Amino acid sequence: MKTIVIIGAGMMGSALAFPARENGNTVRLVGTHLDGEIIAFCKKNGRHPKFRQDFPQGVEFATVDGLRDALDGADFVICGVSSFGVEWFRDAILPLLPDGLPVLSVTKGLQDTPDGRLLTYPEIWRERLDALRKTNPLCAIGGPCTSYELTAHDHSWVTFCGKDRAALERMREALGTDYYHISLSDDVTGIESAVALKNGYALGVALTVGLCRRFFGNEELHYNSQAAVFTQAVREMQRLLEIQGACTLENLSVGIGDLYVTVYGGRTRLVGVLLGEGLSIGEAKEKLQGVTLESLVVAERVARAVRLRAGRGELDPADFPLLLHIDDILTKNKPARIPWDEFTDIG
Repeated sequence: MKTIVIIGAGMMGSALAFPARENGNTVRLVGTHLDGEIIAFCKKNGRHPKFRQDFPQGVEFATVDGLRDALDGADFVICGVSSFGVEWFRDAILPLLPDGLPVLSVTKGLQDTPDGRLLTYPEIWRERLDALRKTNPLCAIGGPCTSYELTAHDHSWVTFCGKDRAALERMREALGTDYYHISLSDDVTGIESAVALKNGYALGVALTVGLCRRFFGNEELHYNSQAAVFTQAVREMQRLLEIQGACTLENLSVGIGDLYVTVYGGRTRLVGVLLGEGLSIGEAKEKLQGVTLESLVVAERVARAVRLRAGRGELDPADFPLLLHIDDILTKNKPARIPWDEFTDIG
């Protein structure tokens, strides 16, 4: 059995405590500096405040002040922060980790650079570890899996990616169950890019739900328009994976599966529907106060990189009408509409 330390008491990191502990591992859930109330709730109630199911018996809880003690004897760490905590994890946590201790990240996102590249979070963390002269294997999770369904033991199939195969095998052994199914990949850029891109595009598909509600009411879901925008989202995701040098059927399939589950549930759907119904991005954010909206960050960063590289003549912005429209809504406060005519030229 392993000792697993989960850093960050967000929903997905916390959800992984379920398969981890049910497999008989020692599991220590450590909150970030922002998670004090969550950890206090978990200690008192044996349950995360966002979950219906209690944690398995034996999960240990600690605040970030207890991290050094929690790391004692750890076999690997799970990074459970949101994309807004990437820099914090890099600057505050990586220096504290023993050299060689593997890290498994649930954080999905991309960071654009001034020259228009899109970096995965493991790449950003690797730069920091190299500066510290540390060799910790960096692995990550991609694929269609929502936290609340994982805690309910709904069957989920994900991919663990990383360059250290032995570390991946140990993680799969520790976390794999009869309901949590795990594939392995060494293509970190491909898997991480695919599952990050789906965030912005799920928002685009959700726009159609809100638009249909605005014009037709709530009686019908209008699957034709959702499917059409879903198709365009997949086309644009494929092109972006080609730009990343990581467009394989496996990577795209993981991204498509994650796109599907994100369209039908979660925070990204909420904001997309509100925008489609006619709210501005400011009004949607105000209505969803307290909800972490990572999809907005991903969409803005990827669109910024696309616009920059298009300005240098490296790609054609006409290949990304959905992404650029989403960005117009988020950054230029333009009203939601679906640019149908820009989708149909597939030559």
